[in-house]
Amino acid sequence: MARVETFLTDQAQTRPDALALTDSIGTAWSYADLDVASDALSAELKTAGVRANDRVLLLSENCAAAVAVLFACWKMDAVVIPVNARQSEGEVARILNHAQPAAVLMTCAVSDDAVAHAERMGAREISGAFGALHLATPLPSAPDADLHDVAVLLYTTGTTGDPKGVMLTHDNLRFGGMASANLRDMRQDDLIYGVLPITHVFGLASVVTASCYTGATVRMEARFTAAKLFEALQDGVTLLSAVPQMHALLMQYTKEQGLTTLGSDRLRYVSSGAAPLDPAWKRKAEAFYGVALQNGYGMTETTAGICATRSEIGDPDISVGPPLPGVEVRIDDTVEGGSPGEGEVLTRGGHVMKGYYRNPDETRRVLEDGGWLRTGDLGKIDDQGMLHILGRSKELIIHGGFNVYPPEVEAALNDHPQVIQSAVIGKMIKGDEKVLAFVQIAEGDDLTPDDLKAFVSARLAGYKRPSQIILATSLPAAPTGKILKHRLMDAFADQFD
Repeated sequence: MARVETFLTDQAQTRPDALALTDSIGTAWSYADLDVASDALSAELKTAGVRANDRVLLLSENCAAAVAVLFACWKMDAVVIPVNARQSEGEVARILNHAQPAAVLMTCAVSDDAVAHAERMGAREISGAFGALHLATPLPSAPDADLHDVAVLLYTTGTTGDPKGVMLTHDNLRFGGMASANLRDMRQDDLIYGVLPITHVFGLASVVTASCYTGATVRMEARFTAAKLFEALQDGVTLLSAVPQMHALLMQYTKEQGLTTLGSDRLRYVSSGAAPLDPAWKRKAEAFYGVALQNGYGMTETTAGICATRSEIGDPDISVGPPLPGVEVRIDDTVEGGSPGEGEVLTRGGHVMKGYYRNPDETRRVLEDGGWLRTGDLGKIDDQGMLHILGRSKELIIHGGFNVYPPEVEAALNDHPQVIQSAVIGKMIKGDEKVLAFVQIAEGDDLTPDDLKAFVSARLAGYKRPSQIILATSLPAAPTGKILKHRLMDAFADQFD
């Protein structure tokens, strides 16, 4: 088994002085610096009792130190659990209880949310060539031999609301990183904007891992703002991967500066992921950037990538493109009620996860004999071999590039004593999916939407909180009592903001 950290050691040996990372607190590391930083952190973790096949939870927002954590753990054969520091205390607790990590590291220098987690866990500050981090060891842990080839556990809550740790192996990350680098024709002189969270598979595999494989430079950014992105694009960024909301906010910001186009002479690749493309919006974006807007499709369980486009500017195609090299895709058109040629998307190849950690039942449900993964998404393949995504059968909402699972939001709402039941769906508004909640309460109750928003704010990360909550004394339901989600939009059409 080849390992991800060899990407770093190769760069450190052949191009030690080449710039690897910069971040928002002024860090600027060469590949040799990153290699030294990760070695120093490995030693610190070993002193704290972390061993091979242990788990290390990383509560972070993007910065150089977070990347050092990745490579430090991989060098000692430990498994990283990257979690966005904006997750609530309850969300983090569920992951802690399931994964039982040997240590928790927090990037307090770039994240107030990480500071809050550190205070709750009684973490201590550690420092060295890796900068400053906070370290806690809140739980007893033991190495797990089943994780010997696993690089990261990326937690999703799935359709059940229970946390599921996606096991991505070293082979998975190497496959995903190399595929992403080759797709984008990455070069050593590229400057890549790294605002997509590395706690999400896209930022982890397609930005950090791909860049390290290539020897390019990543400009890390802890949080997105249109002003910072505009500055970076004027300052030499060559590759930009983002979600539609980021593109829209950048275009609005630029318009407010009195400009109609970006005007960058170095930008050569732009992609938009995590949401469907609108043809008119695609044309507008390409006119703004002056380069083609690429699209793609993937998920956590497939190390980000399944399909991607390599379109020329002006191409009207809004598919997600053909399968990446080494990836197979087929359509299961036996889905009840589906049209011929349309059905669930299945995929296999080196990008497919090992399985869900400590969850063999869910693993068997989605991984079939022969290595095929059931994505839960509906699609079709056109005559040119391009995949078109028609819908998400798992009801996943992608808001601002983050995954939002309705059962998790519904569970938080249902915790309120005045809530009878709730239903959460996504609604596409201006290139982004908004989280909408429909809540049933008793007639005469004085509960307000603002009351509920305040109630769930302590239970859910900001991006998971509903943008609108509609209260009603009844929700459309089947005779069995099951809420009919497909009827909610029509039933409450006159109440949307």
